[in-house]
Amino acid sequence: MKVRKGEIKVITGNAAAAYGAMLCRPDVVASYPVTPQTEVGEQLSRFHADGILDAEMVEVEGESSSMNITAAATLAGGRAFTATSSWGLMFMYDAMLQAAGFRAPVVMANANRETPGILAVSCGQQDMVSTRDSGWVLIVVENCQEILDSVIMAFRLAEDIEIQLPVMVNYDGFYLSYLAEAVEIPAREDVDQFLAPLKLQPERTKLVPERPLGCGTHGILVEFMELRYKHCAALERAKRKLDEIDQEFGEFFGRSYGGQIEEYRTEDAEIVVLASGSAAGTARMVIDTKRAEGLKVGLIKLRVFRPFPRERLTQALKGKKAIGVIDRSVCFGWNCGPIYMELRALSPDIGFVPMMSFIDGLANMDISIPHIERVIDEVYAASQGKSYQEVTWIPLEE
Repeated sequence: MKVRKGEIKVITGNAAAAYGAMLCRPDVVASYPVTPQTEVGEQLSRFHADGILDAEMVEVEGESSSMNITAAATLAGGRAFTATSSWGLMFMYDAMLQAAGFRAPVVMANANRETPGILAVSCGQQDMVSTRDSGWVLIVVENCQEILDSVIMAFRLAEDIEIQLPVMVNYDGFYLSYLAEAVEIPAREDVDQFLAPLKLQPERTKLVPERPLGCGTHGILVEFMELRYKHCAALERAKRKLDEIDQEFGEFFGRSYGGQIEEYRTEDAEIVVLASGSAAGTARMVIDTKRAEGLKVGLIKLRVFRPFPRERLTQALKGKKAIGVIDRSVCFGWNCGPIYMELRALSPDIGFVPMMSFIDGLANMDISIPHIERVIDEVYAASQGKSYQEVTWIPLEE
């Protein structure tokens, strides 16, 4: 298949999310403004006013309504999109749980921002982490191009008959939401063809007047267990499916991101840094510098937080001498980063090697080149048998 060359535009991360949604032709869009996501809804409204987007634009009174509306739209057989951030994500949490339990294939963009507790209108991945047990697929991206591409892939994943789960595409608020950079916008006809396999699937269960169907009814005993079991099984299937979708996206558009994780210079690496979001780009630059100095270090970019890519991570990390994990959030009650905590659970499979948690970048603090250099230096020292500190709150120990 010959794919058209996309149009290059300099746009923000929020606009990239809106373009990705528009290209997928949603039937319903419902979102409520919240910093720093508001631009997504504004851009989609502009597309609608210009006649580019043929969708039902629902003005809601809050985020809980936006999630209930989009979930209902997908249960009626439509395609639906919404976007939010931080406090808005928390306000819709009950509806998020319902959408997941309904197996409603909603796609949502989330501009990561610190959550309530201490008011911080600033970047942090705590909002995403707070939803890790919601039953959603949680994708984390690095740059504006990946935002647009991941929204398209999210629809392909969410609506797959083997998955049928809501998907949230997360990108660092303020760092990516307002960052303007060159983004290739695919031709809508090519996106139509990429999503076309969804039309060839057996029709999914949906609400129609002549066929009564109950959604969200009270589950009891074995029936409840069975539904939970099937939900967990679908999340496990999503891992393989995401790898396949990413590979096919690469064949279509010439861009791919590794599926669940993206590895960089890990083949012969003795030590590895694991990062997610926009910090991965900075880490890649530092790793190149360290490589030039003779240090065998590699990077793993975590692209999927839920379902946790345990098999891919085990394969990538087995045999490494030491591992450092950079978290832009905290795991309350464990005094470490949440990605680090989950990676520690893989120690029996990876091997009991030094593993270190580095907490950085909270509330818009920059995960800078010197910070990542420090991470690599300390992980390397640990790989050489030197004593190490398990958890480091980098900005507090400079």
